Amino acid sequence: MKSLLKTLLFSTIVALVACQAQPRSLAVNADNTELAQMMAEYWEAQLELHPLMANNLGDPRNKDKLTDLSSLGQQRLKRVYDVFTTRLAKIELAQLSPEQQVNYRVFSWILKNERALLDTPWKYYTFDTYSGWHSGFAQEMELSQFSRAQDYRDYIARLAAFAKYGEENIDLMKQGLAAGHAQPCATLDGYLDSIRAYQKPPQQSVFYQPFVNMLASLKKAEKDDLKQRAVAVIEQAVNPTYKRYADFFANRYLPACRQQVGISSVPGGPELYDFFVKYYTSTELDAEQIHTLGLAEVKRIRAEMQNIIDALGFKGSFKAFLQELRGNKKYYPKDKQSYLYYAAYLAKKVDGKLPAFFSYLPRTPYGLKEIPAEIAPKTSTAYYQGGAGDGSRAGFYNLNTFGLDSRPLYELPALTLHEAVPGHHLQISIQNEMKTLPDLRRFYYFHAFGEGWGLYAEYLGEEMGMYPSPYDRFGRLTYEMWRACRLVVDSGMHAKGWRRQQAIDYMANNMALSIHNITTEVDRYITWPGQALAYKVGELKIRELRKYAENKLADKFSLRDFHSQVLTRGAVPLSVLQANIEDWVAGQLE
Repeated sequence: MKSLLKTLLFSTIVALVACQAQPRSLAVNADNTELAQMMAEYWEAQLELHPLMANNLGDPRNKDKLTDLSSLGQQRLKRVYDVFTTRLAKIELAQLSPEQQVNYRVFSWILKNERALLDTPWKYYTFDTYSGWHSGFAQEMELSQFSRAQDYRDYIARLAAFAKYGEENIDLMKQGLAAGHAQPCATLDGYLDSIRAYQKPPQQSVFYQPFVNMLASLKKAEKDDLKQRAVAVIEQAVNPTYKRYADFFANRYLPACRQQVGISSVPGGPELYDFFVKYYTSTELDAEQIHTLGLAEVKRIRAEMQNIIDALGFKGSFKAFLQELRGNKKYYPKDKQSYLYYAAYLAKKVDGKLPAFFSYLPRTPYGLKEIPAEIAPKTSTAYYQGGAGDGSRAGFYNLNTFGLDSRPLYELPALTLHEAVPGHHLQISIQNEMKTLPDLRRFYYFHAFGEGWGLYAEYLGEEMGMYPSPYDRFGRLTYEMWRACRLVVDSGMHAKGWRRQQAIDYMANNMALSIHNITTEVDRYITWPGQALAYKVGELKIRELRKYAENKLADKFSLRDFHSQVLTRGAVPLSVLQANIEDWVAGQLE
């Protein structure tokens, strides 16, 4: 019955979109109900249009399908945004309850900015050095769940659909080349390997893994049939698509890559970067303000780093200290296993400290695993992968074990705090579990809020006692400096004409991050403009609001309650976060 209702609901939305119907007039006192219903319908439409997103969240619908990236599919998505924007304009904000006013502001931001993104040339950039459609598909398929034979059949059908999905992505890239849009040549060295890595004999393919240990409840004949079908679809659809992409990338895309690293060098690039600055920070800051803020933060953090160097009694220069950290093997893991064990130890250590700092904790557990070898060389140090929305899959702290001579142990406490707890796992799991929030708000990710919280979690580690040695504290400051440098180099390359090497040198001269990591990170900023700005801008806002609450509430201030106020109301634009905290403080003073 639930599935039928969802189908009927989506049919209503599609009919509405198709005829461009205007929303019915409602009485003012029904605005709260109308907004709640509208957000539910919008979320249903998004899940229907994005099957892989539904798969990621544990939603069972359309398990045999992939997103339609054709021009028709893109127009359908645009119409959904347009219809809901029109409907939302009929709602009177002043007539809504306080909680629904927050929902209104969040929904309005999403509709405006996600719709605007569809009109930019960013659709031509189907990959960056951090991820791509080809690797993203493999990672999403890894999250597929199997509880019956039909799940395997749906999985095989989705693998078959990959051929069309690949053609649509390649077609977008071809359109981009024709319009002057390609990623920079300097960032693409070795990227072809990440495509070819998926071209393996069927039974060695990552896509065959679900058929290695199948459900015990299935009969042997059924298992054998499904395995044969899986081998066939990998041979006939999956591997040919990866080969087609590799050939296109090598023969068409690489020869047409652009020479300048800044996005401002492409048609419409300056306007696109200005949009990304605002989109990823959820503020009205511009590139010049971001750059100035970054320079100030770099100067402040550099002074704190020098204080630690002086306290250690190191007699050389700042540069010499960085060279010591990068070159001395005693700071690096001996092997992959010890690196993973230390990360696990740190994660469990901070787990035990959480109740003293948080009055609300999530139920969803998290695990630790390695980043897949196919993407590890050009992927960041770590990333978090959220659990399923229905609680059927844990979250995961994914750690990069490639090139261990570039993974110093003194950075691992800050990294673990950011990606696991009290960083991304805590924030995302709490948000996902807040059943009082509309589903849209349970799963939408605001970069400045989420990444700002992750960086704030690193800072909070100081109070949690997670940096016992001066080197651990220097590692924490290196990570903060890393995010401050992002403000400078991202805006520098995309708005001020900085060269790639100029950005690498600037970062290398200001922190202890390995040269390999710095280079990987700079390439990420080049191919994903603006996203790196979210971290420091968001963290500074959270720290600013904490200080505001501490000053206003004095003895009434509870850090545990402050953290819960930030997290249990869900991810929001930074202006909404400020309003939320100011309202909470005012309520405490009544």
